Amino acid sequence: MNPIQQRAPYACYGGCRSYFLWVFFMTIMIYIIYSSTHLLTDDHQDCPIPLDISTQKNLQNFMPLTNLSSPSLQLKLQEQKEPEEENLELAVPLSSQLFDTELKHIVFGIAASSKSWGQRKQYIKQWWRPSVTRGVVWLDKPVRTRRNEGLPLIQISKDTSRFKYTNRQGDRSALRISRVVSETLKLGMEDVRWFVMGDDDTVFVVDNVVRVLSKYDHRRFYYIGSPSESHTQNMFFSYAMAYGGGGFAISYPLAIELAKMQDRCIQRYPGLYGSDDRMQACMAELGVPLTKEAGFHQYDVYGNLLGLLAAHPATPMVTIHHLDVVEPIFPGMNQVKSLERLFESIKLDSSSIMQQSICYHHNRSWSISISWGYVVQIVRGIVSPRELEMPTRTFLNWYRSADYTAYTFNTRPVTRHPCQKPFIFYMSSTRLDKGRRQTVGIYSRHRGNHPACRWKMDSPETIDSITVLKRPDDLRWHKSPRRDCCRVMPSRRSSSMYLWVGNCRENEISMQQ
Repeated sequence: MNPIQQRAPYACYGGCRSYFLWVFFMTIMIYIIYSSTHLLTDDHQDCPIPLDISTQKNLQNFMPLTNLSSPSLQLKLQEQKEPEEENLELAVPLSSQLFDTELKHIVFGIAASSKSWGQRKQYIKQWWRPSVTRGVVWLDKPVRTRRNEGLPLIQISKDTSRFKYTNRQGDRSALRISRVVSETLKLGMEDVRWFVMGDDDTVFVVDNVVRVLSKYDHRRFYYIGSPSESHTQNMFFSYAMAYGGGGFAISYPLAIELAKMQDRCIQRYPGLYGSDDRMQACMAELGVPLTKEAGFHQYDVYGNLLGLLAAHPATPMVTIHHLDVVEPIFPGMNQVKSLERLFESIKLDSSSIMQQSICYHHNRSWSISISWGYVVQIVRGIVSPRELEMPTRTFLNWYRSADYTAYTFNTRPVTRHPCQKPFIFYMSSTRLDKGRRQTVGIYSRHRGNHPACRWKMDSPETIDSITVLKRPDDLRWHKSPRRDCCRVMPSRRSSSMYLWVGNCRENEISMQQ
């Protein structure tokens, strides 16, 4: 072997080993220098990581859930919490004002006509509280007035002849009526949160107006009311419209915005029929939807309201309308006298007026339905609550050619079975027993003709009067909605019945067990 060839590997081995040692040594030195420099210049600041707002909020909400032991980390978190706590303190007064609306904060705007004022002012007298309620009646012409008549302030609407009106089936009065809220606003009343509009034949339960509006923030835009009971009416006008006769409410800030643009808005809709559809058109331009409250009743029906009032939904009754069209709610008296009697109950427990309760007389197999403050009905046999809470068609549709499918709610026919015709007891008197803190209502049987019944069971015609006992409950609508329960109480006389109405017990249901 050539000696030179044999030494070459050994020479490369020694040189390569020195080279790798040198590289290794230099790498260690660079690492030590870099580490020393980093330790000397590091101020322990967190690296800024850009986060979007939602991520920051999520992290802030998530971090307090961890168990922290580091004092410095806890201090940082405490500093992060402080701005949030300051924001909460600023927000507390806003939320605390939501449920303190009172009657003094509400102004009523009543649309009236000089032609019907003599009759319809009697309706207003039933619910108006002089020196307590605030509001204005807007008329087309001046009328004769008397001092101390117990009516709102009367104003004459501004001239609307400059506005176009092209609907051949309607009346130009719709233009002035649609401006009632704006004109009331311009009167400059102080401490107003809500404007409530209605017609001169709209009857308000003012305490329930307060209860309903107290649920809403008066500083926001709200347009509150209810559509018609007639499906045909709603199809022709709008399901998104609050019907003026049933009454509607507009929050103060929304009324301000409406007043700024309403005259221009009205000019854009000359073909609309009434005032309430013009109002809804302006609400649509403002982008404010209808907030529906079922207690505002347009009552676009004819005939007897018994079926509707005896099965009132579980919500405060706010208004009744079209009293000139329907029959008096209490038979044998005119509409004004009927309202006077109804308001005897309203004054004692307005939150419970017309609220339905259902119970059963087990020994006699009777079904009992109470519309508190108005009527009690007894039916032979056991009728389910599902059926009893459905209005009986004692009334006719606004469009007389329409059948029962033209309502916006379920109804049931008036029974033709001779044994299931209800025995009706109307409220005849009511009073407050202050000692026992309960109302005592007397309901007398309506003397109507009843067909002969062959069922071998006790007949309710043996009952002449029913006494209903109930404690007033002003806070019932602060709780989740539920019908009151009722129970049959012992009675010493066979011609009378005692019923108790109140909050349901635990596990109590409205059905025979």
